Amino acid sequence: MKYDVIIIGAGAAGLMCAAIAGQRGRSVLVLDHANKAGKKILMSGGGRCNFTNYYVEPDRYLCHNPHFCKSALSRYTQWDFIGLVDKHNIPYHEKQLGELFCDNKSSDILEMLLSECNQAGVDVQLKTSVNSIKKLEIDSEHGADDRNADSNTDCINSRYKLITSKEDSRTDYTCESLVIATGGLSIPTLGATGFGYQVAEQFKLKTYATRAGLVPFTITNQLKDVCIALSGSSCEVTMECSDQSFRGNMLFTHRGLSGPAVLQISSYWQPGKTLTINLLPDIDLAQVLRETQHERPKLSVKKFIAQWLTQKMSEQLVEFFFPAMPQTLAELNAEQMDTIAEQFNAWQLAPSGTEGYRTAEVTLGGIDTDEVSSKTMMAKNQPGLYFIGEVLDVTGHLGGFNFQWAWASGWAAAQYV
Repeated sequence: MKYDVIIIGAGAAGLMCAAIAGQRGRSVLVLDHANKAGKKILMSGGGRCNFTNYYVEPDRYLCHNPHFCKSALSRYTQWDFIGLVDKHNIPYHEKQLGELFCDNKSSDILEMLLSECNQAGVDVQLKTSVNSIKKLEIDSEHGADDRNADSNTDCINSRYKLITSKEDSRTDYTCESLVIATGGLSIPTLGATGFGYQVAEQFKLKTYATRAGLVPFTITNQLKDVCIALSGSSCEVTMECSDQSFRGNMLFTHRGLSGPAVLQISSYWQPGKTLTINLLPDIDLAQVLRETQHERPKLSVKKFIAQWLTQKMSEQLVEFFFPAMPQTLAELNAEQMDTIAEQFNAWQLAPSGTEGYRTAEVTLGGIDTDEVSSKTMMAKNQPGLYFIGEVLDVTGHLGGFNFQWAWASGWAAAQYV
């Protein structure tokens, strides 16, 4: 079967691209090996889909070429996507820091995209794996980019041939434009694979090494017992690493540390690097300690810290940090007070690792954006081959930025497929 456009991947970027391309009058087929479209959309944002952010800026993205994402993000903005959400009468709210979530559930966004695809005449075919992709020879009389040729031969209008494996039969498809929207390696239980990177390798595109991003840290040293004891407890912190700093909640887990601040900084952390954590970001602990020692000398260190953290958290951390420290403020000398202040205001922690792709929200690295046009998302060395979304070396911060990249890159490619 012949289509103008075939998109591999029925996720956020793929469905967005399909709907817009279909609206342009292109015949579009979306293929996905999963049994349901948009699985990551459905599980995102705790089931409510943090679909974009009011404050989208290029500096909220990690990429070896920091300028690459600017074009697509400026041409399809958060306001454009919000307009689409409004068109479908989907109620939403701002949670914090510009993060927009559905009032009801994530399926509202998925159903919106599928409705747009349906109205545009897009075919969405699930449970279909792509076994091979072959670039067809182009008729030399017409040239590789002659899209307005009168001839209807396959070698003019069908640049790529796909062989798929379906449950009921084997089907071959041909297309003029092939879009890879297969995402990264994060959350393999939802069907994530390295397919997009394999396609890039097949067509000689460079890729950067991938690793898990927006992911919890694991702790395996003596601190793990504290993490287990405090599992479920959280506090607001600032975290610094690699000249980046984020403020937000930090959550203790049975495996280590999670929460928004942890996920944000994890994208900048490398194995062996040390984090600086301020457990009391609004408190100059050295000064307050001295003032309180004078005013309430009999106060215990644990009760002093418990003014800002929970009693349980204070007890566990004080016992772990200062097993031989005097119990009351009156007994502390100046050096000991400075030690306590530094530990809580600038805790130096080297995580053992991360939970990896199993729980990572995104994949860092991927296809080198220097290989792809920032305007069209087409591979510079392979006419008709496009890459969008997470498979590219573009990774957003937590807070709706990765979805906005999916919408913007999908929209950009759809203008040219």
